[in-house]
Amino acid sequence: MSNPVFNENMVEQTRVLEGEPMTINGAINKTFMLFVCLVAAACYTWFLAFNGFTDKAGMLTFGGAIAGLILALIIIFSRKAMHVLTPLYAVAEGFFIGGVSAVYAAQYAGIVMQAVIATFAALLSMLILYRTGLIKCTDKFRSVIFTATLSVALVYLIQIIASLFGRGIPQIFTSSAIGIGFSIVVVGIAAFNLIIDFDFIERGSQNMLEKKYEWYGAFGLMVTLIWLYLEILRLLAKLSDRR
Repeated sequence: MSNPVFNENMVEQTRVLEGEPMTINGAINKTFMLFVCLVAAACYTWFLAFNGFTDKAGMLTFGGAIAGLILALIIIFSRKAMHVLTPLYAVAEGFFIGGVSAVYAAQYAGIVMQAVIATFAALLSMLILYRTGLIKCTDKFRSVIFTATLSVALVYLIQIIASLFGRGIPQIFTSSAIGIGFSIVVVGIAAFNLIIDFDFIERGSQNMLEKKYEWYGAFGLMVTLIWLYLEILRLLAKLSDRR
């Protein structure tokens, strides 16, 4: 699977034995709950940043990024207490998103709202393409998206390591034509990951996974949406620099 949250064998091996099974509506409801948690936390950091509490906003942004990563790893590898951990993850990422968004908003007027609208437009577009069958989540599709996602992760990892030595990968993280092209490709890869998220939720429901996997499906969808939003924000900033 391209999304590291999901494992190809999970759907086949974790069928419910007793109690309620996972449903699509249940996963949608839990996604909405996580989204509310994320937006509330993001608004709080945003409020702090634009009302003079920059130190506190910075701490929440940095702390949210670290806590979000730790919680994500716990959820992925343990898959326990997801009804508690996934909302905590959404809150942590909300603090991070709010701080990052405030930084971009201070430099580029209106960019945050544009990124939010573009993210939801991508979500709706991918959902329509998936539901109409224009894009099918086949094994080949998963393999291609997995390879592309892994490649992007490696590029970012190399950039992080290089930056520690005062260097960086030429062009792709700038506002040059190459940098904009790279961001467009990454946004596309992130958007196609949504197809895999939809497929997990649908197949999980069909294969009667345990009820707790509604939280897991919602978590995976949130991971992709957060990544997509950040990449769109970066792309819009590059485009603004070119004007």
